[in-house]
Amino acid sequence: MIIDCHGHYTTAPPALEAWRHQQIAGLGDPSLSPRTADLKISDDELRESVESNQLRLMDERGVDMTVFSPRASFMAHHVGDFSTSAEWAALCNELCFRVSRLYPERFVPAAMLPQSPGVDPATCIPELIRCVEEYGAVALNLNPDPSGGYWTAPPLTDRSWYPLYEKMAEYDVPAMVHVSTSVNPAFHTTGAHYLNADTTAFMQLVQGDLFTDFPTLRLVIPHGGGAVPYHWGRFRGLAMALGKPPLEEHVLGNVFFDTCVYHQPGSDLLFDVVPTRNILFASEMIGAVRDVDPRTGHHFDDTRRYAEAAGLSPDGLADIQEHNARSVYPRLDALLKRQGR
Repeated sequence: MIIDCHGHYTTAPPALEAWRHQQIAGLGDPSLSPRTADLKISDDELRESVESNQLRLMDERGVDMTVFSPRASFMAHHVGDFSTSAEWAALCNELCFRVSRLYPERFVPAAMLPQSPGVDPATCIPELIRCVEEYGAVALNLNPDPSGGYWTAPPLTDRSWYPLYEKMAEYDVPAMVHVSTSVNPAFHTTGAHYLNADTTAFMQLVQGDLFTDFPTLRLVIPHGGGAVPYHWGRFRGLAMALGKPPLEEHVLGNVFFDTCVYHQPGSDLLFDVVPTRNILFASEMIGAVRDVDPRTGHHFDDTRRYAEAAGLSPDGLADIQEHNARSVYPRLDALLKRQGR
């Protein structure tokens, strides 16, 4: 089977965005603040929102299961305060859960955390617990920059993150290190901020010793790792200069990369540089890049084509498309086994 480890609910019904606009308006005028109960989205609306979009493309591209989380750019942790993020995260997580209940063999939820700039990450733990225990979430999205492009948060190796890592280790759930919207005009959200964050997160992990303290913690760096595969020699050399073990020993037991790279040469480089066991199939379809590539006649985000044209062995391709995800996401593996898959 083929498991896409990186999907977002980018086609949620318009009522969700309308509710969010009201919530933001309420920050300036509390009389405009909506109630959670004001958001009313039927199951039929949920079905319509995915059947003509995600599900159709999954069927066309042969993807069996998607790890499904709230829309990354909508997380917008810089908006309001912790209570703002908590209310917003709860609504978005519930919708992803409802989609997974409607299509249990096609979608499995991953949780958005109610992060907020300057707020202790431990405040996110109750939502994480709720999503794992009540919604069956198999992973979470962890934003290393809740400020929206200004990088006011400490590095991922800072001890302020440790309570969250302890809970992740307890539940055996990985995190995808994924930023949200950039409000810094110097950084385009998907063209710069996302890729900057992927590269930055990896270097933070190289500089630190996080996995000495959390040997079972697993982090997925999306978008092919940003600049990491392209500059693998630089990172190897910096690890040596910092007195760290080789990357294979220092971070690759715990850090993984997805295949959201939208052209063949870039995908080939990823597969050539990064060990196969550290690569997970993903597309982030209907995300940052939605058009058809005029050079190929296929959508840029149809990443299955790149993987299957990369000259991988049958076993290597199967590992990337299925087995590695089942290993990195053990709760997903358990779900699939319960389903007889």
